[in-house]
Amino acid sequence: MKLLPSLRQKKRYVVFEIIADKPFSFYDIKDSLEEAMKDFWGQQGLSKAVPMLLKEKFSKENQRFIIKVNNKYVDELISAVILAKKIKNTPIIIKSVVTSGILKKATAFLDSK
Repeated sequence: MKLLPSLRQKKRYVVFEIIADKPFSFYDIKDSLEEAMKDFWGQQGLSKAVPMLLKEKFSKENQRFIIKVNNKYVDELISAVILAKKIKNTPIIIKSVVTSGILKKATAFLDSK
């Protein structure tokens, strides 16, 4: 049995870009971001926001990725992700590129520079 559309959680897709001296793999980024979000929100906040890093929407060339999150926690997600300062002891800067309610529109920003 499917949920009615009015009962489903609404979601947003946020595109982020990593600025660093060297490229990182998807799993390196995932581990670092999960730790940063857990430090910022804690377990309870993570269960409410339901952030999900989309593996198939990762651009290794541009170091851009998409995170799907509940629409009420978009600002908190951006704050939590920006607090990640290192991946594998390499200093990084993470910036938010765009927020969208449609995955196709967010995907368009993965390869654009």
